[in-house]
Amino acid sequence: MKFMLLIWNNPQNWDAIPPSEQQMLAGDAVAEHAALDAALIDSGELVVSAGLADPVTTRMVRIRDGIVASTDGPYAEAKEHLVGYYLVDCVSLDRASEIAARIPDARWDRVEIRAAMDIAGLEM
Repeated sequence: MKFMLLIWNNPQNWDAIPPSEQQMLAGDAVAEHAALDAALIDSGELVVSAGLADPVTTRMVRIRDGIVASTDGPYAEAKEHLVGYYLVDCVSLDRASEIAARIPDARWDRVEIRAAMDIAGLEM
C-alpha cells in the first residue's frame, strides 16, 4: 500500500533551537535523509521523495465561474507549512510509521502519514 509521509515545519519550533544546534541538526538531517532514501531504495519501498521550496514561491490556481485566478505567495496565514514528502509503498500503516519515525524532521516538528489511493479509491 502507498503512503504519503508529509513533513511539516513550524518555523517557531526551529527558531526555539539554539543557532549552534540548528547548524548541526541541518547538516545531520541532510545526511539522515540521504541514508533513509538509500535504505528505502534498497528495500524497494521508496516511490519518490522531495523537499519543497519556501512557501513564498507558492502559486495557487482556482477556477470560479469559469474564470481562472492565480495568487502568488503563501495562500493561507498558517504557522505550519509543508516542507517535503516521501511517497512509500510498504506493507502496512505500522511500517509507514516506522519509516516516518526515521525522518529527522520528526524530532523538532511532525510527519503526517496519509494513505495514498489510486484513482478509484478502492484501497480504503
